[in-house]
Amino acid sequence: MRPRFLVLLVLAFAACAPSAFSQESEKPGEKQESFAERYELELKWANFLLLAGALGYLIRKHAGPFFTERSAAIRKDLDESERQRKDAEARAAAVDARLARLDREIAALRSESQAEAQSENERMAQHTAAEIAKIQAGAEQEIASAGKAARTELKRFAAQLAVELAEKKIRDRMTPETQSALVRSFVRDLK
Repeated sequence: MRPRFLVLLVLAFAACAPSAFSQESEKPGEKQESFAERYELELKWANFLLLAGALGYLIRKHAGPFFTERSAAIRKDLDESERQRKDAEARAAAVDARLARLDREIAALRSESQAEAQSENERMAQHTAAEIAKIQAGAEQEIASAGKAARTELKRFAAQLAVELAEKKIRDRMTPETQSALVRSFVRDLK
């Protein structure tokens, strides 16, 4: 409130001063100087002081809140930048930790895949051994069956040869007298 009053007082003085000074009496024979010419330097200073005061008032009135607001905005931006920096550092630390774990995870995956490959190889070897055993058992059964069939065929063939050989021997030894003796013996057995 006080600065406004001072500004209004200075403005009123500046407006009234030229009319008050213009009423001075004139002396005969003197060259008349106007008020503006006589007090030119003082008026320039008064104008300067009036302008400087008005500018000072406006600056003081508007600059304080402007700079306060600007300082708050800068502080807010600094705080936000600090928060973003901390977030970025946290993310970078998390990425570094993941990269450090990645080597261990890769090593674990490699050992796991090697173990799986080894177990698969063992399973395949067991499966192959089982299949070979099945094939051998089947082959042995076929061989045994073929051997049995061959033995049976051989026995049958041997029996047939023996019968033929016995028949030939019997025919060779059979005489009409032996035949009649056999018939008589047969008839007797029938009775």
